[in-house]
Amino acid sequence: MSAEQVIPRLAITAGEPAGIGPDILLSAATQPHDAQLVAIGSEAVLAERAKQLGLNVALAAYSSTDAVMPHVPGTLPLIDILAPAAVTPGTPHPDNARHVLALLDQAVSLCKARECAAMVTAPLHKGVINDAGIPFSGHTEYLRDATGADHVVMLLASGSLRVALATTHLPLSRVPAAITSEHLSTALTVLNHDLRSKFGIAKPRITVLGLNPHAGEGGHLGTEERDVIEPVCSALRDQGLQIKGPVPADSAFIPAMRSDTDAYLAMYHDQGLPVLKADGFEGAVNISLGLPIIRTSVDHGTALALAGTGKASGGSLLAAIKAAQELALAGQK
Repeated sequence: MSAEQVIPRLAITAGEPAGIGPDILLSAATQPHDAQLVAIGSEAVLAERAKQLGLNVALAAYSSTDAVMPHVPGTLPLIDILAPAAVTPGTPHPDNARHVLALLDQAVSLCKARECAAMVTAPLHKGVINDAGIPFSGHTEYLRDATGADHVVMLLASGSLRVALATTHLPLSRVPAAITSEHLSTALTVLNHDLRSKFGIAKPRITVLGLNPHAGEGGHLGTEERDVIEPVCSALRDQGLQIKGPVPADSAFIPAMRSDTDAYLAMYHDQGLPVLKADGFEGAVNISLGLPIIRTSVDHGTALALAGTGKASGGSLLAAIKAAQELALAGQK
């Protein structure tokens, strides 16, 4: 078996340059990995941040002709993309918004060309990108459009706990209208498909959370379960999917339920993710389902106050790198 088959090449974006993305990327570069890491970011920013953090990481220009080999600690192959505005840790500049998006575009290009087996993303700052006049709701939606995917589902994973989202970055007031029969059916179909194809689960057991307290209490505390969620779950069960629900969210994560569930589908961002992050924040990984490429990410934000201080934890990025490696290898089988 060739090196290209057993050692995946991973593209890793540095994210918002004023955040902790450069910090945790450099920290990850000091450790061994059974994958080849290709960083995408500003050489000037990474070199300066390494100096600030006292990290000895040799940056070298990446070439597509480089042999695929396991990462060498203390080195970092890099695709240099200039950040046009000066970078001060903790203080993002809107003029660098297009730089951040260019990092994503480069990673997508490498993955679509199969030069890289997966992409891993460090955190970016959605507010700064929007302040620059660029409508942006998140990595997931941007990558959906960049790859031409029909429907993408955000999945957060920590150990054996997996939580997918029916809606992502929406104000809570807009969530009920977004949970349509078509949208929910598609999200569950994508989740079921990728649990089988990417995670190797032959018959995924999916638990669907209700939107309202007590899953609507038979329509007395909300009608979304009765009118939309239950009919969709029932129809998909008739097609052979193993779906439980809708169940009350407040009891869905008790040990008995978790042992009978491969993945949950939460109706909105802050319904399921607090449980997952409380369960294992530093080891949690964001995985985009439904894309034609593999993408994993940290499960946290830019942590501006920690940028350049040496206090940022890189645990989630290490978990994202490991998950990308495992998914890439699974895809080669």
